[in-house]
Amino acid sequence: QVQLVESGGGLVQAGDSLRLSCAASGRTFSSYHMGWFRQAPGKEREFVAATTWGGGGSYYADSMKGRFTISRDNAKNTVYLQMSSLKPEDTAVYYCGAGLRLKDVLVGLMDYWGKGTLVTVSS
Repeated sequence: QVQLVESGGGLVQAGDSLRLSCAASGRTFSSYHMGWFRQAPGKEREFVAATTWGGGGSYYADSMKGRFTISRDNAKNTVYLQMSSLKPEDTAVYYCGAGLRLKDVLVGLMDYWGKGTLVTVSS
């Protein structure tokens, strides 16, 4: 069993940076591939980024490449999403998820989800 708790969301201005954290409970965190998804009001949840269990592989949605960076610290059971050059269209609830199969994580078929953290970017 893995429980995920996101934090770090808030209200920022366009162009600002923000770092989200996702803290995991459980001793098997390092076994899971981790991903970030987001859901804007009235829209479907969309893929943001993912990292492999060891952190050696990273994947990004095209619109986030160069602006967002995913990383993880298995010693701290935490995955991060560093976001820069934020835009109003980045406004969404950001969710982290964990999965044992990377191909599932990349499409949002997670074994575990957090409850999300709200990021609001004002223009």
